[in-house]
Amino acid sequence: MTATPAADDRFAQWGRLPARLLLAALGLILVASALVPIRAGQQETKTVGFVEAVAGGEANKEAARPRDDDLALYDRVIQRIGKGEDYYAVAAEEHRKSNYPLRPGVAVRLPTLAWLSVWLGDTGRGAEVLVPGSLGAALVLLVAVVLAWWKRLGEEPGGAQFQRIGTALMFMGASLGLNRYYFVLHELWAGMLIALSLALHRPGKKWLGAVLIAGLALAIREHVLPYVLLMGALALWRRDWKESAAWGALVALFGLYLAWHLGQVAQHVLPSDPMGPAWLELRGLSGWLSNVVLSSNMRFLPHFVAGPLVMLMVLGWASWKSPLGTTATLLYLGYGLAFMIAGRPDNFYWGAVIAPAMFVGLAFVPRAVGSLARAAR
Repeated sequence: MTATPAADDRFAQWGRLPARLLLAALGLILVASALVPIRAGQQETKTVGFVEAVAGGEANKEAARPRDDDLALYDRVIQRIGKGEDYYAVAAEEHRKSNYPLRPGVAVRLPTLAWLSVWLGDTGRGAEVLVPGSLGAALVLLVAVVLAWWKRLGEEPGGAQFQRIGTALMFMGASLGLNRYYFVLHELWAGMLIALSLALHRPGKKWLGAVLIAGLALAIREHVLPYVLLMGALALWRRDWKESAAWGALVALFGLYLAWHLGQVAQHVLPSDPMGPAWLELRGLSGWLSNVVLSSNMRFLPHFVAGPLVMLMVLGWASWKSPLGTTATLLYLGYGLAFMIAGRPDNFYWGAVIAPAMFVGLAFVPRAVGSLARAAR
């Protein structure tokens, strides 16, 4: 007698032909993801130096390695505005000193994280100084993320059986948020806040907390906008007019904030300031994998292991037939496509915006592969 497949097991309900096609495609993508290069900047991650450290080759010496140019710039900006200087005047001056562009205006980071860092007591001097305020905020955020995911997995259809392993994987993905070396990195905080927002969201029930947390993430890094647009689109699809209006209002408010930010930057741009290089680069699968692997704890793994793991995470999410599973699948496929066509190799840290909660998808992989194999037979 054949057991009835679980209602939340998407692949168990597939026919033979689609299951076989997906298994074949999965095999090809796993091989490709194990072979494509994972790059940061113009170098492969096996190169000695900072890039090797990020990729995990010198993980045990992380705090002692030279400060990355981007992070050192943020350190100086925070340190100077902490003494009372104007953020935009300081940012323009430090960008020129480091040969960083001021045009287009989005090349200058939104001031939210710098202001928050000063408020938290961040000295802006880097990894060699333990910053109690930022460390405390990171600890609180990590605990909130883990607890919120424990609760969301327990309440989601079919999620209770994956609650323990899923929460453990969430902790694994989010633990990078405690690395003080990256406390000035905008994507680190934005990614943790997206993970918290996604866990707090209850379609058609409770969503205000998710909107507010996403608003903070968006104020820190504009790369959160695709997540906000996706959540708003899904609310429209469900015909939840109140929630969709809330997400729409958030987009409108951010548009005003971004316009103000660009106006402030424009006041400090000189005719001699060059235009920055384009972000549109067709890096394909290597871009997707490089961003996610190098900006997460998978950077410690061999590349031929880390690359396929990213693909399996997406497979696991896609196999979970639930509101959370559907949302996460669309989210990670959407950002994956964006990373394949936009972003230079030295922008690999963009992947931190989505990396933390991706790990949870691994909890569903054994069931997904088993269901596909049975459906294919």
